Amino acid sequence: FGIRTLLVVAVTLSPVTAAARSENDVTGEDAYPPLWDLAPENLLDFPVNGNKIVISAWNYPERLGVYKSLLNASAKYFGAFGPQNSGNILWGLPLQHGWQFRTGRLADPSGVTSCSYENGEHLCQSVRSWWSCMNYYLAIIPFLGAVEAGLFGQLPYEIEILPPEEQKEDFCYSVKDCWSRMPKLMDDWKAFFEVNNFSPFKLDDALGLMWKAHVTSIAYGLLKFQDRLKYLSGPEANFGKDWANAVDFIAATHFCTDLLTTNNFQAFLPQRMLDERDVLPSISDFSPQQNTVLVSLRALHRANKLTGGLLLKLWQKAMSTEAGREMGRKLIEGLASS
Repeated sequence: FGIRTLLVVAVTLSPVTAAARSENDVTGEDAYPPLWDLAPENLLDFPVNGNKIVISAWNYPERLGVYKSLLNASAKYFGAFGPQNSGNILWGLPLQHGWQFRTGRLADPSGVTSCSYENGEHLCQSVRSWWSCMNYYLAIIPFLGAVEAGLFGQLPYEIEILPPEEQKEDFCYSVKDCWSRMPKLMDDWKAFFEVNNFSPFKLDDALGLMWKAHVTSIAYGLLKFQDRLKYLSGPEANFGKDWANAVDFIAATHFCTDLLTTNNFQAFLPQRMLDERDVLPSISDFSPQQNTVLVSLRALHRANKLTGGLLLKLWQKAMSTEAGREMGRKLIEGLASS
């Protein structure tokens, strides 16, 4: 059953390698999140009000700027892993967020506001978007954890995150606020960004700490934002939950989330929101690989639920050694092309 578990998970995750990009594509414009050039480069590029750097987390370029500042501040630790900071394992976060923006997943799914629509506030991120709210805990919390860990050195200003227009109580807005309201999340992200973790540098250890914090953020968000799922179609809500489940399996392998690898593995994610007319495995405007990925993620989630989470536990046990994780990554990367 253990080997069967490995194969189920590998089959689930591996189809997206079929259109893997080459190393030459790393510097291409489409390798980066949409509007990457518009995002602030570092913390002092954000507005300063009094003694505070003020960040609007519900504005797409500004949330992207949070990621950009993290990538730039941590670049010195990842220089040996690829040119132009392409080997930085933090790339997975902004690239996922860029995919959410490009596919309309940050727009107001309730249709009550014009947030993130072309004829409205195009660069807005809706607090009614399940994806945007989930991402808050994979953007702002890591960022504030990095601030607390000293990644940016001694800052001359405090950090203030502006709240959304509604449902403000679901979020935190400063280092102190987040520590008091969600200490486990902050502690996990601070632990990843502690500078001593990068010297001497061991990539597997860094990935382990990052993925530990990542899955904690998602677990917290799944509980916190269940009410946002009501705004989504049934197929899209299922896909969101399937995606969150799959992350647990990927995390166990300490999968490398650098620029090239993340782009490869996003190649066959759905290019638009799913609606009620979409029936798997034959969504007509999706490629066969995209349909396959959605079906496989659904099957993996169902199997994990039917076994009461045993499937994930078996996979995590198999991935508990460095050799096991290497095998897991190779299964994920290579099964479809074998």
